[in-house]
Amino acid sequence: MSRTVRDQILSRLAGIRDPERGRDVVASGRISGLTVDEAGIARIMVETTPDRAAATEPLRREIEQAAAGVAGVTRVAAVLTAERTPGRGPGQAPRRAAGHSHGHSHAPAGSATGPAAGQRPSAPVVPGVTAIIAVASGKGGVGKSTLAVNLALALQARGLKTGILDADVYGPSIPRMLGLQGRPDSPDGKRITPKIGWGLKAMSIGLMVEEDTPLIWRGPMVQGALDQFLRETDWAPLDVLVLDMPPGTGDVQLSIAQRVPLAGAVIVSTPQDIALLDARKGLAMFRKVEVPILGLVENMSWFTCPHCGGRSDIFGHGGARDEALKLGLPFLGAVPLDLDVRIMSDEGRPVVAVAPESEAAAPYHTIAAGVVESLGRVRREPPRIIIED
Repeated sequence: MSRTVRDQILSRLAGIRDPERGRDVVASGRISGLTVDEAGIARIMVETTPDRAAATEPLRREIEQAAAGVAGVTRVAAVLTAERTPGRGPGQAPRRAAGHSHGHSHAPAGSATGPAAGQRPSAPVVPGVTAIIAVASGKGGVGKSTLAVNLALALQARGLKTGILDADVYGPSIPRMLGLQGRPDSPDGKRITPKIGWGLKAMSIGLMVEEDTPLIWRGPMVQGALDQFLRETDWAPLDVLVLDMPPGTGDVQLSIAQRVPLAGAVIVSTPQDIALLDARKGLAMFRKVEVPILGLVENMSWFTCPHCGGRSDIFGHGGARDEALKLGLPFLGAVPLDLDVRIMSDEGRPVVAVAPESEAAAPYHTIAAGVVESLGRVRREPPRIIIED
């Protein structure tokens, strides 16, 4: 079905003229991605540039309405995608004024701010969300998603309205860890109602596809889907939205760091040198786009034998703490390698929700306290105005 419906959508879109490029939107290359899933949900990536996003919005709506009229289409999500600001090379990351947490400029009138001054391009505004924080790692396999879920729950335990967005579209794990199943609701066919897991508002591509279905998407389609999850999900009201980043420091990760209005990032690493090497790359990526680093976490810091009680530093110990001290960054805490935490995560019963007063949950509460403190420190920093010649 999907292939036939896709062809019908393309045929319908070929009747829409692209006013900027003088041809129809298909022939002009305006459509950078189009997928239709088995439920009839069409996702369309509409190419634009950050400075033309507002001007392209009427065309995006026209494309969305045209696709909605195709038989077999149950819902359409057309999103604007912009890879870089015109005039910048693909390897040049835009600069922005430090201290801007949510995409709002605090500079006085007449100062050189905005895209011309190098602010992050086309970061989608998320109404009703006070702060978005990224939980990231330079590599996979360091327990980042487990940390993200339990951190979100620990922030919630501190009285903050908290949500979590699974940005790892190639390996989504948040639905499993929160025990969530089934597609999210969309009462009007446009807005998405997030799932609720242990009190957290949650969204993941893993809720939209079968668990064993691989996603073979290029970077613009991934970013388009994440833009949709940010912009079209009813997150409000939230104090904190935790973004579980995909592992690594490639194009997808850099695009997210550039385009999502991040208040800061938490870097997760294990103690050994090879993991810290990759963590440094993650740090460098966020610094490149001037996202504040809220602190480092050392996961799998030690292991306590459940039989004899002996402690083993399987991956070494203290490497992330030493790195944080060397770089002058906050060290948020160390989390041991714990069999019960792993089992509960696999069962959709995160330890902070199931056993909040337990010894295993304590490190996550410590990390949450450090994140809140770091967020307050970042917000107290005065904005830096960048003047360009």
